[in-house]
Amino acid sequence: MTRVLLNRFPGGKQKAVTLSYDDGQIYDLRLAEIFNKASLKGTFHINSANLGKPNYLKAEDLKVALRGHEVSSHAVHHPHLEILPPEQLAYEILEDRRALETAAGYPVRGMSYPFGSYNSAILSRLPALGIEYSRTCESHGNFNLPDNWLRWHPTCHHSHNLKAKTEEFIAHNNWNRLAVFYVWGHSFEFARQNNWELIEDFANQIKPYGDQFWFATNIEIYDYVEALRQTRVSVDGSLVLNRSSQPLWVEIDEQVVKIEPGQLWQK
Repeated sequence: MTRVLLNRFPGGKQKAVTLSYDDGQIYDLRLAEIFNKASLKGTFHINSANLGKPNYLKAEDLKVALRGHEVSSHAVHHPHLEILPPEQLAYEILEDRRALETAAGYPVRGMSYPFGSYNSAILSRLPALGIEYSRTCESHGNFNLPDNWLRWHPTCHHSHNLKAKTEEFIAHNNWNRLAVFYVWGHSFEFARQNNWELIEDFANQIKPYGDQFWFATNIEIYDYVEALRQTRVSVDGSLVLNRSSQPLWVEIDEQVVKIEPGQLWQK
């Protein structure tokens, strides 16, 4: 019997770091620069109605300044989604996607909930609107992957003992499971509180672990984990099929194995 574990991120890593910031204010530009210096990846959730307004990003920033990061939806006007009739919910998501896709140059497939508010009806409607994951504001303090991508709870807000939580993640023994450190917030908070050093210190603290941790956007983590979950394994573990269009890493008899797209690994 060959033991196969679906427990590796790209490069055979078991831990990932992702960052998620809302509202699309101009302070995202400075935040993206901080991420770039540490090779971190951010997901920026944007209300397209604000593009080009004072103190907000311009449409051209999405393709240039946020290159290498992810542009994601935050609804057009930042409403409480659960009080909208279905038609206006559809408009808020689809129109936001349309405007952001035009500016960024690729399909927008994720979002975060404005005000962190949602209900079961919202969860049921989002897939038909092209949304594959959505982040809540309900920090859980752990490093687990979500059981429902449309209710993706982050690890912590950046103001919640970030240094200590980072140290915890670095030391974390995930017992052969995938672990994700998910930090969220708003870039304008650093400007208002004049504490940019908080995120700069985090970036410096986590940067040396780039060879051990996968720095990824929200959608990159979603796509990889979903592809990993589509792997097919024979009963005795001697055959492992990568059904996806991207390379995958798995653990086979305690050895990390890379399986190319469409490849059937055979013992």
